[in-house]
Amino acid sequence: MNQEPSQIAVGQTLPEFSVETTAGIPFTHKDLMGHYTVIYFYPKDSTPGCTTEGRDFNQRLPEFTALNTSIYGASMDSMKRHHNFKTKQGFEFELISDPEGTFCALFGVYQLKKNFGIEYMGIVRSTFLFDPKGTLIHEWRKVKVKGHAQEVLETIQAHQNA
Repeated sequence: MNQEPSQIAVGQTLPEFSVETTAGIPFTHKDLMGHYTVIYFYPKDSTPGCTTEGRDFNQRLPEFTALNTSIYGASMDSMKRHHNFKTKQGFEFELISDPEGTFCALFGVYQLKKNFGIEYMGIVRSTFLFDPKGTLIHEWRKVKVKGHAQEVLETIQAHQNA
């Protein structure tokens, strides 16, 4: 996949898109309307950091729901891998499958990474928060998992109380 340098920025809305979710129905730009939406991108299903991050969001799901917020996890894994991961972990939110990386490109999260001196292309852990009008109001890039889901929750609370 060749990624364009342009990506969504805070204060912008996404162009029309449609991606597959574990619910078996497409997730589109219209699904961002009427509530807050968190889309978090993670590198790979069933890896330690990605499992911890998903569990943290899932554990706080009732609090997110009380704040009129939907959660979506997204990676380039296949729908089959997503279903297995979601079932095994008991996630109560949907996962987005983006095997071609087109959804990742909208957010600029598919980048050159380096691990133990080896360079490769992959998803940089990132989270995006949209308001009920579908406008990006906050982004976290190069996320560290520990405490992240709580920070996202607190950001939504602060925004709603402003």
